[in-house]
Amino acid sequence: MVISGIQQIGIGIPRVYEAFEWYKKHLGMDIPVFDEAAEAALMLKYTGGEPRSRHAIFALNIQGGGGLEIWQYTSRVPQPSAFQLMLGDYGIFISKFKSRDVQRSYEILKKQGVEILNEVSKNPAGSKHFYLKDPYGNICEVIEADDWFKSYKTHTGGIYGCTIGVSDIEKSKAFYSTILGYDEIICDAKDQFDDFKKLPGGDKKFRRVILKNSKKRQGAFSRLLGDSEIELVQVTNREAQPIFKDRLWGDLGYIHLCFDINGMDELRTLCESKGHPFTADSKDSFDMGEAAGHFSYIEDPDGTLIEFVEAHKVPILKKINWYLNLRNRDPKKPLPNWMVGALAFNRKK
Repeated sequence: MVISGIQQIGIGIPRVYEAFEWYKKHLGMDIPVFDEAAEAALMLKYTGGEPRSRHAIFALNIQGGGGLEIWQYTSRVPQPSAFQLMLGDYGIFISKFKSRDVQRSYEILKKQGVEILNEVSKNPAGSKHFYLKDPYGNICEVIEADDWFKSYKTHTGGIYGCTIGVSDIEKSKAFYSTILGYDEIICDAKDQFDDFKKLPGGDKKFRRVILKNSKKRQGAFSRLLGDSEIELVQVTNREAQPIFKDRLWGDLGYIHLCFDINGMDELRTLCESKGHPFTADSKDSFDMGEAAGHFSYIEDPDGTLIEFVEAHKVPILKKINWYLNLRNRDPKKPLPNWMVGALAFNRKK
């Protein structure tokens, strides 16, 4: 069983094409791997017991990092939270985007009129970063990284991880370490943090743990997806709530964290042995129009949704109908850089 890295973070938004244009312009997410309108029929546990129509665009940045699955309900109006979400609430609260030069990214985004929440500073692990908001109120972090697939003109790369609110960091550390491979603790601190103070609820006291994978990821797209980090945040002096309390998967906000994997049967056994059985499973290859694969979901200790995708068909170069079949190859071997790099020919200007 191989986990190649973060494939994407799902984000529920009200207008899919508008959101794609924003993330393309400001954060370089300009390669739509697929753009598909369909019915979400296999997630009934999380969609109120009935299939729901949706439109999704999976966008990548060729410089490296995971992608965004920009996701919009079309059969219902996606709902916001009924309460003010605050740092430490249970679920994905912040997406992380990688940057070679954080100060340059800050200056470019500020000039573009993006809503920036704080100045460039350092987190407890010593990494330079800052926070911003997209037009829909979702918080993104731009953070320095030195792991890149390719050089290009955009000032940021793709997804480098996320910040997740949890109720018990020890339980969550075990989950993200034993199942997902985030076994290296970069920092573990308890305090009020200056770099949090401009975030909603960020003036509280927190325990903050940043995890990375100690071993290099393997698999077809491991070089593109690259390294990543998971930041676990537990608020210690207020009562937190689930971010998706009384809402459906696909409503507004960060809806899941998805990993590119190979070996779904072995992974199913591992998850069951750790007390986190699959809660959704496509069972076999699931057609997503321009792509296909086997997907499944589990929940972390607080119910945050983790998706696994075993890709079977990937569009490399749509203009000449070049679709890659991944079923019969060494699951640990990375694809050649030139082949993955050809995804750049699908870039939208």
